[in-house]
Amino acid sequence: MHLPTLRQILELPAFAGAELLSGQARLEAPITWVHVAEVLDVARLLSGGELVLSTGLELSRSTPEAQVAYVRSLAEAGVGGLGLELVQWLTEVPPEMLQTARMLQFPILVFRSEVRFADLTRAAHERILRPAVDREEPLLDSLLEALVETGRDRSFLQRQLGAILNLPSRPRSTLLATLEALLASQFNIAETARRLGVRRQSIYYRLEQLRGMLGDLESPERRLGLWVALELLKR
Repeated sequence: MHLPTLRQILELPAFAGAELLSGQARLEAPITWVHVAEVLDVARLLSGGELVLSTGLELSRSTPEAQVAYVRSLAEAGVGGLGLELVQWLTEVPPEMLQTARMLQFPILVFRSEVRFADLTRAAHERILRPAVDREEPLLDSLLEALVETGRDRSFLQRQLGAILNLPSRPRSTLLATLEALLASQFNIAETARRLGVRRQSIYYRLEQLRGMLGDLESPERRLGLWVALELLKR
């Protein structure tokens, strides 16, 4: 899976208002996911490479020591960067915090006007999850052909979608169409409902069914595997 770098994420139109204040040396580091989090102990929940977005709510209430500890915890966890909206709770990055980030070469980017975090995460996740589709269609074709030619297509489909494939035709088709729409919309419920022409409550219900059958639907690797499986079904 070819993950985009921080530089490539910042080049997305949704991030046009971002200003990088530190960590320029880390611009080529890969970004694995984007999380919105206000709590200061979020690092323990991350696995590395994430871009964390925050309005600065908890930071504005914290001591300089806690702010510095927050940056250190993110850097030590291998987080890809911190994006701060400097509008309501903070108007500048606290100086001790910024100094620490620069010393650690940890990227802090800021937005000096209000931004929709939903737009940022959607744009970044589209870039993270679908790189092969946009730039390397032959690679996708080769992957699908290799699965078929080596006889591993059925086992791959069973690993990714097995529980759904065992359903009767009508519920199977409904859940597969819902899964494809969810992946295409980055699991935006309203957009998925619009695409399928159903009520949002129906999507919530189907999503619970999908989670019950497929388990993890959150990780980039899992979503990519599901998308490849759906493409394989079309062959």
